[in-house]
Amino acid sequence: MKRNVRVAAVQFEHAPGDKQANLDKIHDFVNRAAQGGVEIIAFPECCITGYWFLRHLSRAKLVELAEPVFDGPSSQVLVSLATEYNVTIGAGLVELAEDQHLYNTYVVAMPNGDCRRHRKLHAFVSEFISSGSEFTVFDTPHDCRIGVLTCYDNNIGENVRIAALQGAEILLAPHQTGGCKSPDPHTMGLVDRALWEDRHNNPGVIEEELRGPKGRGWLMRWLPTRAHDNGVYLVFSNGVGVDDDEIRTGNAMIIDPYGRILVETWKAGDDMVVADLNPELLDVSTGRRWIRTRRPELYTPLAVLTGVERDTREVRFDGEGV
Repeated sequence: MKRNVRVAAVQFEHAPGDKQANLDKIHDFVNRAAQGGVEIIAFPECCITGYWFLRHLSRAKLVELAEPVFDGPSSQVLVSLATEYNVTIGAGLVELAEDQHLYNTYVVAMPNGDCRRHRKLHAFVSEFISSGSEFTVFDTPHDCRIGVLTCYDNNIGENVRIAALQGAEILLAPHQTGGCKSPDPHTMGLVDRALWEDRHNNPGVIEEELRGPKGRGWLMRWLPTRAHDNGVYLVFSNGVGVDDDEIRTGNAMIIDPYGRILVETWKAGDDMVVADLNPELLDVSTGRRWIRTRRPELYTPLAVLTGVERDTREVRFDGEGV
């Protein structure tokens, strides 16, 4: 980063399968962000197509919902908005690749007309959606270098470290998380839908739930660490509200390279948070100093199979764990 960059993280409740409604929300947020001088805005994982309901769809229905990237209509809408408002925009959808594979893909459209994609490395929502196999780190017109890791990708510390080693200064971390069903009493848990439905009458009650161990409390155990240990800014966007039979917990936030939260929201509804990222914090950050002391010759075991590895989908749905 050569200068301060203003970024935004968005949380919103998507409409499952209604791409136009979701793109309309994206348009509204981009308009607001641009008026406030935002240069980079991150929307949640699969927020264009919808997410958790995907697990119920047949392959034929998924193909019907999916689109090509970069030539598909949703990608083109993002490119058009990026160029019109002079803002880099990241948003997720289901991609239909040329080889007919399906991917959980995050599209990043830039105001110079360039467009990049990240195929989620640890996809699990559907047996018909494949996992990607490439890291996504690239330069932007904003004098900064961006990395993208989608939801579960961020759970694996090695993924964030590789993005940092490839020069990521700002990590976009789109999610659909919080409020997940789990047999583990120490990991999230379902949010009572009745609390969500009554949010306008009792906002304090649902906001306390979103900030508690099912949402923000869980994030605080690990998310700031990803930013701190790798010396990157982290832009966390998330779904909020009804996502099929679960309630997403939002908590959109922006974290600095020291793991400090610059700005956040726990609103029970659509919201956006904005922060100015200072390049001077990057090089002096603890994480970057630690990275300089790495001894790669010791780390060969990290790339060797141990025999305990399992497919992400198998692990994720083993007793509905996280």
